Amino acid sequence: LNHIRRKFQIADHAEITIEVNPGTADRNKLQAYRTYGINRLSIGLQSPDDRELKILGRIHNYEQFLETYRSAREAGFDNINIDLMSAIPDQTYEGWIHNLRTVAGLDPEHISAYSLIVEEGTPFWERELDLPDEDTEYRMYEDTAAILGEYGFHQYEISNYAKKGYECRHNTGYWTGVEYLGLGLGASSLVGGKRFQVTADLNRYLVFTKEELAAGAQYEEIHELSRQERMEEFMFLGLRLTVGVRTAEFERRFGVAMEAVYGEVIERLLKEGLLEASVQTDSHIRLTEYGLDVSTYALAEFLQ
Repeated sequence: LNHIRRKFQIADHAEITIEVNPGTADRNKLQAYRTYGINRLSIGLQSPDDRELKILGRIHNYEQFLETYRSAREAGFDNINIDLMSAIPDQTYEGWIHNLRTVAGLDPEHISAYSLIVEEGTPFWERELDLPDEDTEYRMYEDTAAILGEYGFHQYEISNYAKKGYECRHNTGYWTGVEYLGLGLGASSLVGGKRFQVTADLNRYLVFTKEELAAGAQYEEIHELSRQERMEEFMFLGLRLTVGVRTAEFERRFGVAMEAVYGEVIERLLKEGLLEASVQTDSHIRLTEYGLDVSTYALAEFLQ
């Protein structure tokens, strides 16, 4: 961080986040984070139920999380996110609601609540799992916003809930096309309309000369986004946000009206009840509550 400050201009009130796992950050480490300017923590709790944590293969228990959380508050962190996972094997609807209330009652500033996705090639893929059925998983998601709303959280993105003023700046920037620079092994970037990634091969990374690094030899998978790809990302990333996308911003960026490119798709999704338009102060297109529930389908409609 000191080196970054020597090389870059960092805003005085920049949001600087670090992810920590419960039980791995003691008071001294957390205090060191604050001393060097980290001002936001994201803690990967996943569940306050020790049985569910064991099912997920996590190395911590809930008491260890609480110790980390309390230590973070004592170290001066006043912007904390907690990750929660739903649709865990053997989890009931009532269990999920209990988990939400337990964590919301701790009064963090932000909660990320997302469902378990079983990916091919992972240990879960090979196991016989007693997962909640589709209707139960739908109820879990649908009721999350209402439950967290009771505690002062508002849903600003498909899986993210925040107290007013604590929406994650990095995430919001990502969904609205703000450029970002990734530093270090395996880091991804979006700069100048290009996506690229630093090699994830440590041995290769370590032998680069200064001249090779200056020439960008560490970057892999360099892809210059076409105009079509940038328009698609504007739509399917921007619509993840509950405020949706501004039609005027689309025209400013791409020099063409949104309706001229996506009018047919928008009209169809409006009729299906997945999108709604707002013209009170500025023309917006956003997902309805139903659209958020089936966002995978709705967002895919903007990809050609």
